[in-house]
Amino acid sequence: MHRWKRLVSTLAVLAAASAALGQTFPSKPVRIIVPFPPGGSADASARIVAEKTSEEWKQAVLVENKPGAGTTIAAAFVAGSPPDGHVLYLTGPISHAVSAALYKNLSYDAVSSFAAVARVATAPFILVVHPSVKANSVQELIALARTRPGALTYASSGSGAAPHLAAEMLASMTGTKFVHVPFKGTAPALVALLGGQVDFQIADVAALPHIRAGKLRALAVTTAGPTVLVPGVPTVAESVPGFDVPSATGILAPAGTPREVVAKINAAINRALATEDVRRRLNAQGFEPAPATPEEFGAFLASEVRKYARVVQEAGVRLD
Repeated sequence: MHRWKRLVSTLAVLAAASAALGQTFPSKPVRIIVPFPPGGSADASARIVAEKTSEEWKQAVLVENKPGAGTTIAAAFVAGSPPDGHVLYLTGPISHAVSAALYKNLSYDAVSSFAAVARVATAPFILVVHPSVKANSVQELIALARTRPGALTYASSGSGAAPHLAAEMLASMTGTKFVHVPFKGTAPALVALLGGQVDFQIADVAALPHIRAGKLRALAVTTAGPTVLVPGVPTVAESVPGFDVPSATGILAPAGTPREVVAKINAAINRALATEDVRRRLNAQGFEPAPATPEEFGAFLASEVRKYARVVQEAGVRLD
């Protein structure tokens, strides 16, 4: 009985300490670790969040870029940081999941080593074809692939990148076969498509100017529902039920971060996402604000890790 009383007392003390930490957070500058180089859209979204939360908390919120090793350097750094909310991780669930599937002997687990804090934004990928390809819809592209098995080629920004895996998912879900032509980045992949060297690509919003100019034809977006970023374009899911490959960014913290701290960060980020200024700035980067509770983002992250582990295995993806 005495042991139970001591346990209850200890839990009460820990709960009180956690609540107190939530009330005083942040007590020093907050660091948002980004696993990509400066200048990209994910980096930009981190800086938008940093600016707005810094204004609310009256405390510095700093963005630090730690690229390399497929995001695993940054992830390991955050996973090993003190769980007090002052070191956060802005990542894309796809890259986080794929790296966990590709890199062996990591010092962290993609799900259990982190506390899900907030989803920041989502963006579509766009299935685009060269104008010479005789397909004006996803159904027609699939039909063409079935009449010419293994003949249609697609470009990607690299083996294991989200566009590569999205194309492999499309092939798997439709019983078709495409030929993958990887490039070192989105820009050279787009150049190859524009030049007609490949037939199609699952591209990011960098393809929009070429779509508007009539140099590429947009067949569908990869998100489960339509998006204001690419108005009037249907979803792949309308032709291939269950297909859903959103590009997203979200905030993680080290596992063990007190729930009160997680809740405080989540609330601040969601308030920022609700402002017109943040919505406009994210749209300019090709993102839509996508607020969520920690529980919702955690479930989404876990689902993405499971999904891409399966896709990586089925597609036989290996590190270059």
